[in-house]
Amino acid sequence: MRLYLASRSPRRRELLTQMGVAFDTLIFRSGMRSDPEVDESTLAGEGAETYVERVTRAKAEHGLSLLAERRLPMRPILAADTTLELAGEIIGKPVDEADAAAILRRLSGNTHRVLTGVAVSHEGRTEYVLSVSEVRFRAIDDEEIRHYVLSGEPMDKAGAYGIQGRAGLFVAYLAGSYTGVMGLPVCETGELLKQFGWRF
Repeated sequence: MRLYLASRSPRRRELLTQMGVAFDTLIFRSGMRSDPEVDESTLAGEGAETYVERVTRAKAEHGLSLLAERRLPMRPILAADTTLELAGEIIGKPVDEADAAAILRRLSGNTHRVLTGVAVSHEGRTEYVLSVSEVRFRAIDDEEIRHYVLSGEPMDKAGAYGIQGRAGLFVAYLAGSYTGVMGLPVCETGELLKQFGWRF
């Protein structure tokens, strides 16, 4: 069995490969962040759980329309979205290096939630699962933040860090799914795929 991954994320590709799932990457023509069908901006009063589910489902459903438009073989589409919540505020990807440093200063010494939604769409049916993890950063000083931002790793990552990289040095505590914080919760994704006939 084979699916389409509606994501450019190298972490999600690595994790699907680790799971033994065969896939092709479905690239959105203009990139998901600028694609009008997948609006990643937050809506007024929207909570983190609602936001992640809306964006994840939109990615999966837009992927289905692209399959039809491009006349590709119809196979299941897997989409995912990851966001952070700190003190009730949704924190997405940094817009630039200054924003990345500001986000990391806010995370320093605090606990935040990482929410990753996963959706699979196939033959008119979409199933969705949410992974929620709690992460606490130790106190990190400005010099550490500066070095980390200069590495380039925080860019294009929700919350301005990748737990699988150098930012692992900042994580004092994690409860939940390590792979969910990376961007694709392996356990929950496997259970979701079983609903579509996968066997592991």
